[in-house]
Amino acid sequence: MCGRYAASRRPEDLTGLFQVEKWEPAEALEPDYNVAPTKEVYAVLERPVKDADDQRPVRQLRALKWGLVPSWARTPEGGARMINARAETVHEKPSFRRPFVSRRCILPADGYYEWVTGSEERQLEEKGRRKRPRKQPYFVTPADGSVFAMAGLYEFWRDRTLPDDHPQAWWVTCSVITTEAETSPLAVAPAEGPAALADIHPRMPLMLTPDRWDDWLDPSHTDVEELRGLLTPPPGGLMRAYPVATTVSNVRNNGPELLDELAAPEVGTLF
Repeated sequence: MCGRYAASRRPEDLTGLFQVEKWEPAEALEPDYNVAPTKEVYAVLERPVKDADDQRPVRQLRALKWGLVPSWARTPEGGARMINARAETVHEKPSFRRPFVSRRCILPADGYYEWVTGSEERQLEEKGRRKRPRKQPYFVTPADGSVFAMAGLYEFWRDRTLPDDHPQAWWVTCSVITTEAETSPLAVAPAEGPAALADIHPRMPLMLTPDRWDDWLDPSHTDVEELRGLLTPPPGGLMRAYPVATTVSNVRNNGPELLDELAAPEVGTLF
C-alpha cells in the first residue's frame, strides 16, 4: 500500500521534468517530507484548460487532495479511505473505473514510507498478546535519485451545499495505484534488513518509468485493456530501502531529517 510518502521537489523542477505546459504559482506547495492522506499533493495531468478557446488537452501541474472522492458520493468523508487503488481491480471498482479510463495522473514523490513490525513483537502478536507492536519505518526510493513517478487517478466532486461561485464548490481528489511488491533483490539493501520490497510489505505504489508517462497521461487513450497493459510493474532492481527514524510515524513531524538513513533500525531485530 501507500499510506505516507515524501515530496520535496520544487514545482519549477517538476514542470521541466514532466514537460508541463501550465501551472498556477498560486497552487505552489511547500516541500513535504511526511505526506499523509487528505493533504494537498502535486499531480501531473492532461486536460483542456477551463474557458480556453483551444480545448486540446494541456499537460498541467495541479495541487490535488490525496484521498479520492467519487463523483457520485453524497459526502466527501470517505476520501481518506480512498488513498489507494489496486492495479489488479482498478478497472472494475465503482470508485475507480471511470477515472481509470479518462482521468489518470502522475503523483511525483521522492519515495514512500513503509513500516515493519519487529520480529520479537510479531511473536508476541502470534501468541495472542494484546501489546501494540512497535514498527520500524523504512524509506523506499529510486536508487539513482530520480523521481518516484507514482501512477494515480483523479476525480471531481461537487459540494452541493455551496453555491456555484464558491471557491470550494468543487473538490479535485486523487488516489495512488498500488501493485504487488517486488520480490527481486533491491538495488541497494540495508546491511541488516529487507533484501526485497516484498520483505517490507506485500504491496507497493506502482512506479511509472518515463517511457510510459505520455501514454498514461493521454486522455484520448480509453481502451481498458491497453491501459491495463501500462500497469505492469517496472523492471526489478531499481529501488533502494533503508531504515529511518520512528519520528516519521507522527504525521506532525515534517522536515528533511525524516529521510536520513539510520545506521541500524531503532526497533530491535526485524528479520
